Amino acid sequence: MAIEIIGTGKAVPPKRVSNNDLSAQIDTTDEWIRSHTGIGNRHIADENTACSDLAVEAAKNALAMAAGYTGADIAERNRAASEIAGSIDMIILATATPDFYGTPSTACIVQNKIGARNAAAMDVTAGCTGFVYGLETAAGLLSIRQERKRALVIGSEILTKVTDWNDRGTCVLFGDGAGAVILEKTGADGKRGILRSLIYADGSGNSSLIMRRGGSRNPYKKGETMTEPIYIEMNGQEVYNFAVKAVTDTIDALMKAEDIKIDDIARIIPHQANARIVQAAARRLRIPLERFYLNIEEYANTSAASIPLALDEMNRNGLLKKGDLLLTVGFGGGLTYGGNIIIW
Repeated sequence: MAIEIIGTGKAVPPKRVSNNDLSAQIDTTDEWIRSHTGIGNRHIADENTACSDLAVEAAKNALAMAAGYTGADIAERNRAASEIAGSIDMIILATATPDFYGTPSTACIVQNKIGARNAAAMDVTAGCTGFVYGLETAAGLLSIRQERKRALVIGSEILTKVTDWNDRGTCVLFGDGAGAVILEKTGADGKRGILRSLIYADGSGNSSLIMRRGGSRNPYKKGETMTEPIYIEMNGQEVYNFAVKAVTDTIDALMKAEDIKIDDIARIIPHQANARIVQAAARRLRIPLERFYLNIEEYANTSAASIPLALDEMNRNGLLKKGDLLLTVGFGGGLTYGGNIIIW
């Protein structure tokens, strides 16, 4: 038995904002942003687009691919996606920016919109590691019940709606997007598909990356005048130090767990938070930077969406071939971290 990826999809808003566009609004420059983060652009959703909207588009693209359609015709894509949607047994959606507070889950909204009426649905809150957690959750749920065959795993974020645009240190970092994969339980040899996952957390760093307002710890009060929306607060130095160690520790642990050598790895797909984090980890591990797939220059940090978005981009651009050994590695709010070994 193997849990294999049979389809990938992504969705990004059409509005593309460059560093130069931002520099016209805040005190920053393209050179500063690129040198500190590796980011050149980000895609920003309009006021009417929510997390589920991007998730649905990514899901339909992944479903259509799983059904055998990879063309550009939207009507044909929707038809192909609809044909296979009923075969999905569960939807796991990772996000820090759900459509609604607490309930309903964004996964349930997606389930309804794509017509996956036989699927259970739930959200995963694990920050930027959410997709890594989601893959492990879906693979585990598929494995323990014989009748379960397929799962849809999505990472989707509208981070620009929880960004403090007056904070020069964080507002340049984030973008919006979604990525999705279809998992299928097959009769293939166990050395295919999702080979192993390792997931961790360090809750002592819970305040390093946080949205403080609106929860039961710090709720809005009756009569209170709201002058600022809920937004992400980040201690950049703490997160950077944590992230470099998390990436190196996770990759090292994955390689040791399966006795993998550097030359065995086709590509490492890291969470796209900051190019300097990946560069530092690559130096510590003595892994050529070219072995890491980076698309942060175009999309910025899309949190739980960044790994599946990159997977779909690689897949559709012909950068993945059957039998490739891939490592994913995520890190983010919680603090959480972890990774997956995937045989393509």
